[in-house]
Amino acid sequence: MPRKYPTLTPSEVIAIIRARGFVYDHSRGSHEYYCAEIRGQTHYVTVDKHYKQFSVERIRDMIDQSGLTREEFYGSTKRTAKKINLIAPQYPIPLE
Repeated sequence: MPRKYPTLTPSEVIAIIRARGFVYDHSRGSHEYYCAEIRGQTHYVTVDKHYKQFSVERIRDMIDQSGLTREEFYGSTKRTAKKINLIAPQYPIPLE
């Protein structure tokens, strides 16, 4: 049984948010900031590339920052969708 919030690497998180239309905004140290408009609101996601893998708390923070649901976040790429056993006809899955 998969975990509710499986761990992700910084490169997986960047692939997820880029698939959702986030674009690189700027960086400060090991932190990279990505920006996008989701559901009419501007959202910024901070990705700390220092980590090898993100903890559940960090992943939940990034999901909250992105304005996406857990399924929308993990369903952005086929690779990450498999981590939560999400099968869809296309990736990224459409936003609700």
